[in-house]
Amino acid sequence: EKRSIIEDQLTSQLYNYPVGSRPRVIGEFDEHGQDLLPNLGELTPAMVALAIASRLRRFFTSTRLEERIRWIDQKEKSLAAPANTIERVPHFCSGCPHNTSTRVPEGSHALGGIGCHYMATWMPDRDTHTFTQMGGEGATWIGQAPFTTTEHVFQNLGDGTYFHSGVLAIRAAVAAGVNITYRILYNDAVAMTGGQPVDGPLSVPQITHQVYSEGIHRIAVVSDEPEKYESNVFAPEVTVHHRDDLDLIQRELREVKGVSILVYDQTCAAEKRRRRKRGTYPDPAKRMFINDRVCEGCGDCGSQSNCVSIVPTDTAFGRKRVIDQSSCNKDYSCNNGFCPSFVTVLGGEPRKGKGVNGLPDSISKLPEPEIRSLTPGENYGILIGGVGGTGVVTIGALLGMAAHVDGRGVSIVDQMGFAQKGGAVMTHVRIADEAASINSARLNAGSTDLMLGCDMLVMSGEDALATLAPGKTHAVLNTHKAFTGDFLLNSDLDYPEDTIEARLLDGLGNSHATFLDASELATCLLGDSIGSNLLLVGYAWQLGLIPLSKVSIFKAIELNGVKIDWNKEAFEWGCRAAHDLDAVRDIADRNKVERRTLPQGIDAMVEFFAEELVAYQDSQYADRYRRLISKIRTAESAVARESIELTRAVAESFFKVMAYKDEYEVARLYAEPAFKAKLDAQFEGDYSLQFNLSPPAIAPKDKVTGLPRKISLGGWMWPMFRLLAKMKFLRGTPFDIFGRSHERRRERRLVDEYEVLITEMANDLSPDNLSLSTELALLPEHIRGYGHIKEASIEQVEKRWASLVKARLNLIKTDAA
Repeated sequence: EKRSIIEDQLTSQLYNYPVGSRPRVIGEFDEHGQDLLPNLGELTPAMVALAIASRLRRFFTSTRLEERIRWIDQKEKSLAAPANTIERVPHFCSGCPHNTSTRVPEGSHALGGIGCHYMATWMPDRDTHTFTQMGGEGATWIGQAPFTTTEHVFQNLGDGTYFHSGVLAIRAAVAAGVNITYRILYNDAVAMTGGQPVDGPLSVPQITHQVYSEGIHRIAVVSDEPEKYESNVFAPEVTVHHRDDLDLIQRELREVKGVSILVYDQTCAAEKRRRRKRGTYPDPAKRMFINDRVCEGCGDCGSQSNCVSIVPTDTAFGRKRVIDQSSCNKDYSCNNGFCPSFVTVLGGEPRKGKGVNGLPDSISKLPEPEIRSLTPGENYGILIGGVGGTGVVTIGALLGMAAHVDGRGVSIVDQMGFAQKGGAVMTHVRIADEAASINSARLNAGSTDLMLGCDMLVMSGEDALATLAPGKTHAVLNTHKAFTGDFLLNSDLDYPEDTIEARLLDGLGNSHATFLDASELATCLLGDSIGSNLLLVGYAWQLGLIPLSKVSIFKAIELNGVKIDWNKEAFEWGCRAAHDLDAVRDIADRNKVERRTLPQGIDAMVEFFAEELVAYQDSQYADRYRRLISKIRTAESAVARESIELTRAVAESFFKVMAYKDEYEVARLYAEPAFKAKLDAQFEGDYSLQFNLSPPAIAPKDKVTGLPRKISLGGWMWPMFRLLAKMKFLRGTPFDIFGRSHERRRERRLVDEYEVLITEMANDLSPDNLSLSTELALLPEHIRGYGHIKEASIEQVEKRWASLVKARLNLIKTDAA
């Protein structure tokens, strides 16, 4: 921000010099009026270096100067190559109240403001637009309202901003007489900058009294625990509601003429987590667990909760969902997804790693690595990058303190911004023999000696790649696929791991990169993926890539004062992994539940699915499956001898269509031992279960949509599941009471329709229509979910189905002609 001020002040001071002796000032432009340094955005070290080089070249050059310029030019050009298909964009924390509070009813719009809730403006499902300065919330609408046919808007306003100056904006809206509902988002903390308390006394009842005195008489309080309030603490006419009724309340408020107020009361999720660690906030012994075999991968849980603790998992039956218990903040709104795969675990705790007694000889006593020495004036650069909120900055601080303990000079620069909310975070660490040797805190082009990649997606970005130098930079990278918030709205989003790895290897050189799934190792060995960062540090230290002593690193961990022994153990596991990764993986595998994987060979795959259909129904049902696969395989082989893509597509899709998850199948998948094994692998202690289901006869209806909601049924359902699973022989018979519903009839009809389609396809398959036939055969993969969610997906697939069938018939007619 200062650069233009300095240049403008300097030129104004020189303006009165005589024209002949007035010096030329070069800054934003050179002497020919061409751009030299941009006046917008950030100046990078490479930009400054090239600008200085252009000035020096006017007087002299040298081989070293020209080589450096060429190197920077080549680096800039390589960074211009196609980037990753997804970016690490900040997102609401797991369980954040804004995941719910920033929703608007269908047909409405909201305006952004200052605070974490600003992130709603870049979430496509939030219909939130524009932003304003602190205290200007709603002022834009005062100006717009007379010139638009839109009758009403919602305005997001944080509690800290309300106390600071937002109440003045509300007062202005009242004076202007515009139709607006202020959503005062009371999360009990200044969350965007780290969870500080609001600067002054503030409570939900106080807010209602204050806005009532401003002349606003339609005030609603919405909370995740409305029962905590006495009715007499609020201003007159205030109504109190549970957050489940938010949509209904907002629909009512948007019809109110003038200004109305909705106070959304739910504590910041990150602040809850901090307070629970300190023992100052209730920590319910309740967690959600997803039975991935019951899960259909529809993504409705993510749509309902917007929570990044819902993560994808690839299984033999396709991509499903699981809950990352390490990051879960116990909001439970994921359970609003219309799906019977969610189980409530009461009591017990996520299983923690217990350490290992009797380590194998190869890692029981490790050799001391050679600690890298630093010559006078030398800077050693360490670039640490990862996902905001996972301890990346803490690692930089620990290394900085360790350098201080070792008597070395050190500088640390953290690049965060909004990134602490799940975005990209990078920490630049420079270590030298003494502080005077450090002349630039930030790592510039080619100055990184060690890259600690806590997240590969972040480290494959331009800012990180710009600091690498092939042949010089070493990297230790966590290969764990941490999906971005985009996944919550796009169930089919692919993680571009091949592109990421290629970009990193191009910047590093193959021999200087180490890839390992540190998150999985930390979860299995330590019980929490958060230990992966220190595990990476231990790995790099054991390889001699960190010029600090173990004593100093452990001293820094002790001074930090958080989970000291556990963090030391995470570092030690990293050292062991660097010495003998196979031995460490073998130990980690003992704490994993073996997941079934889909066989790669087509024959093995068909038999895998056929055996599942025997368990689903019977051997005759499986034979029906085998016959159709055999028919299409013969047809495909006749038109393209080496091709199996169509056969693979039919094998996967026909199984999905045949094994539709009715009441008998859901019961079987809960009754089988594999489900209990997965629970026991993730939880320990004395726990009980509740199953969240929507039985048609007793399930309540949503007050706005009329769609069914789920209810919780106790552990007594487990024997009921075992009984119901044994009754699968009734499926499709006149005695099948579940099979009479529209949904079940549609599922059975789909099996027949798909079988007819593939049979016809086998009869007129040709090289010209093979690709189109494969696309058509894969369509059932997009049929997902339960109830109304599945109905909607079937409607979408049927439209595409009809379009592709028509295109295929036209192609066949053209070939015949």
